[in-house]
Amino acid sequence: MSRKTQNKGKSKPSKTFKTPRNLKSDLRDFFSKDPEASFSFQQIIKGMGLRDAKSKKILKDLIFSLESKGQVKKDRNNQWVSTMVQELYQGRIDHVNPKYAYVIVDDLEDDVWVKAEDMKFAVNGDIVEIQLTRSGSKDYRAEGKVERIVKRNKIEFVGRIEVSEKFSFVVPDSRNVHFDVMVFPEKTMKAKHNDKVIVHIDTWHDAKNKSPKGTVTDILGQAGEHEAEIHSIMAEFGLPFKFPQRLEDAAAKISEEITADEIKSRRDMRSITTFTIDPADAKDFDDALSLERLDNGRLEIGVHIADVSHYVQPDTILEEEARDRATSVYLVDRTIPMLPEKLSNGLCSLRPNEDKLTFSAVFEMDEEGKVFKKWFGKTVIHSDRRFSYEDAQERIESTTGDFADEIVLLNEIAMKLRSQRFKKGAVNFETVEVKFVLDEKGKPLEVVPKERKEAHKMIEEFMLMANREVATFIFENKEARSTKEPATFVYRVHEDPDPEKLQNFAAFAARFGHKMNTTDNVAHSLNELMEKIEGKPEQNVLESIAIRSMAKARYTTDPKGHFGLAFEHYSHFTSPIRRYPDVMVHRLLSHYLQKGKSPDPAGYEQDCMHSSEREKRAADAERASIKYKQVEFMATMIGESFDGIVSGVTEWGIFVEIIATKCEGMVRVADLDDDFYEFDEKNFRVVGKRNKKIITLGDKLHVQVVRTDIERRNIDLILSDAETESNQTAT
Repeated sequence: MSRKTQNKGKSKPSKTFKTPRNLKSDLRDFFSKDPEASFSFQQIIKGMGLRDAKSKKILKDLIFSLESKGQVKKDRNNQWVSTMVQELYQGRIDHVNPKYAYVIVDDLEDDVWVKAEDMKFAVNGDIVEIQLTRSGSKDYRAEGKVERIVKRNKIEFVGRIEVSEKFSFVVPDSRNVHFDVMVFPEKTMKAKHNDKVIVHIDTWHDAKNKSPKGTVTDILGQAGEHEAEIHSIMAEFGLPFKFPQRLEDAAAKISEEITADEIKSRRDMRSITTFTIDPADAKDFDDALSLERLDNGRLEIGVHIADVSHYVQPDTILEEEARDRATSVYLVDRTIPMLPEKLSNGLCSLRPNEDKLTFSAVFEMDEEGKVFKKWFGKTVIHSDRRFSYEDAQERIESTTGDFADEIVLLNEIAMKLRSQRFKKGAVNFETVEVKFVLDEKGKPLEVVPKERKEAHKMIEEFMLMANREVATFIFENKEARSTKEPATFVYRVHEDPDPEKLQNFAAFAARFGHKMNTTDNVAHSLNELMEKIEGKPEQNVLESIAIRSMAKARYTTDPKGHFGLAFEHYSHFTSPIRRYPDVMVHRLLSHYLQKGKSPDPAGYEQDCMHSSEREKRAADAERASIKYKQVEFMATMIGESFDGIVSGVTEWGIFVEIIATKCEGMVRVADLDDDFYEFDEKNFRVVGKRNKKIITLGDKLHVQVVRTDIERRNIDLILSDAETESNQTAT
């Protein structure tokens, strides 16, 4: 929502004396509401809500002063009309709901509130020009209206078509789109009633009560069917359905042969014990670990990463596609890969018993996790074994089986690395994620939490170490610098949390009886809190709100460090099959290893911004697919009651996460029939007008599932027990 205005109410104008400065601002706002209209002096006084004589006198002097400056004048009816040029601001539409939206304007401190009828059909992400109708102050939220759409973020929408004889309407799926699209019969592609379709907007209308007109460009299937709904999510977020044939052809032409000359140009590590550990259903293995005991008694541990940059060359169509996609996307039932299958599951995948080209970070270490030497470079490896996480975990727990000694030793070192990381201030966010057990038709049979055991954490620690050491190596590489600035590189940064958000989170956690220090050693205090809530009903809510209180990790060429990991420098080096920034890291690292000088950061920064945006898109699509399956799963439980925790509060409803299934639904404020409840935006709660009962974030409620809407991905709940566990009343 808003950066700073989200806690401001829409207060009524003050009826007390106003200073000349405030009057001038309010007068501008008054005229800006209807720039073409003219007003008598009495109409201006009434419209501005002035009552005291002193304010009226100052207003009269002010109007004459503005007249002398040519900013207002009298028309032929002897009424005042403004000649002030209204300044327009450019901004991006954000947080659209049925009643209003916000516009984020870089030139203004606060976001601007725009009511729905003044939106000109702008949607989330659109760049617009707005005119302020009221300036922001400590009492007022800045308000405005859209004058012009500068750039549309989307001109195609996914939705359900309602077919009639004379014309049809497409009802968009997106919660941020609150208009239907009219489609004439000849432009429906003969879609059937209730089909999911993609509609292209042909004409937009500014006038009230006129819908945009469009053309159906694709039919995805009947609403509610698994494939139709998943394809709808893919289309909604602009995800590609497949690779163009020319991309597949380009990938097919890449030779699978590893020549003798190529091996000679690399460090040959094929004789060293090497294996991969991945999810049981994984097909792309982009990292492997190797282990060798050295003559000096130390260990040489290698982190070997698929050398994607060897196969995906600059200025090729494969490169262009990888840059555009920027990341693989993981929906509930499928992966949308960044690279064609020939590369992702074939050439680049570190499959067992095959020679593979890799880019490696090799460390000489002791068993306490101390690094004595490090080496980075191109290698060739030969994986001896492909482990699933379950296979590796079995060896950790039983200490038996092939390569058990190696895995147990690596796990012991990883635990020490992990302990050291937390001592240095890393934040331990162990969020609970869920996965679905699906039948052959994609129907969810069960929702189960994903388990993160020692095998997962072991791989994670060595990948974190490699990412950190690569970033540190480049940052400290003085040879590559052409100026005093560090060499250009792609970092993964996570900035310190905003103090105000952190204090708000601490206040929220206190409602559950948990204390948190927000001034000194914040990470340590956060970790203590996370340990205390593990396994408790409020765990999910507190973890999700804590994460929302943190800054978002992003890609940039600016080496700002990583708060969450407590690393001074951090990059993404370990997953180039599924992340384009890792490909950039490989290229830059190779360039510097060959004594290259630092390139211009501008192009890399642009690619970093694009990759960060694509990452967010992927995360939103993944959440949408999970939400769809949650709704489908809860549709089998209509009428059943559950315990839940309030996970969000808005003016129109209370979001409740059901503890047993981790599915989130909403109790509409309109359905709270024991009183009229008012939304207290600042304190994230609703308050009963008569009974003063409070429902706020973290409250435990007993709710009943009454409706589900797969198209909108909504679960509707009602309270099955009027009392909240907190039994709070407003004071």
